[in-house]
Amino acid sequence: MKISIYQADAFTDELFGGNPAAICPLDNWLPDEVMQKIAIENNLAETAFFVKTNNGYKLRWFTPEYEIDLCGHATLASAHILFTELGYKGNTINFETIKAGILSVTKERDKYAMDFPSRPAIHIEPPIGLAEALSEKQPIEVLRSRDYFLVYENEDDITEIVPDFFALSKMDTVGVIVTAPGKNVDFVSRFFAPGAGIPEDPVTGSAHCNLIPYWADRLGKNQLHAYQLSARKGELWCELVGERVIIKGKAVTYLKGEIFI
Repeated sequence: MKISIYQADAFTDELFGGNPAAICPLDNWLPDEVMQKIAIENNLAETAFFVKTNNGYKLRWFTPEYEIDLCGHATLASAHILFTELGYKGNTINFETIKAGILSVTKERDKYAMDFPSRPAIHIEPPIGLAEALSEKQPIEVLRSRDYFLVYENEDDITEIVPDFFALSKMDTVGVIVTAPGKNVDFVSRFFAPGAGIPEDPVTGSAHCNLIPYWADRLGKNQLHAYQLSARKGELWCELVGERVIIKGKAVTYLKGEIFI
């Protein structure tokens, strides 16, 4: 059995930047354990699988550890492959997902605009050891949605963080977001998810479902420009629209091939 596989770098216009995702178009779903093994073999933050339907595509994402509820960069990469490699003729692709509902991606010149649910975080008392696992400097706010969400004073605080991945892997969330005002953009962030097999994610679309409503409220504007400050770096153009967020980014294709099962 042969399965097509692609890999694209999302939230960048340069190879070896942004966040790499593997994409496997399928005629029918494979057994879950096979998709999980493919994700383990790829050893990327996410491997996306999609199946065509009458109204669009059903989409699922797997980390090397488990199936995840929402992934931005692998959704953007899937749309990029459909538009550039698989001959999709429309302007908007609708992806049906199990836990995140319908996610649409619209091609806008050299960018892809993703329509995702907003996931505002709420203020909490931080669990013991969370802040200490990130930095000697204490955050100015700690919040939580799907992920822990720590706010620091400035961009340098974010770049200087050296995480204790073992300690973070014991936290009871998918991941940990750290963020601060940016020097040349509205805000910057990093994302850590060692418990999901992703020590540091290069660029995290799903984290921006939390980041966008927070920074829109704090800065008093709905259109935002952001960088994720991983080693590969990523650039995002963001907008808060009611209970939805628009996350825009670019993508480039890295490889295409076949898996033999």
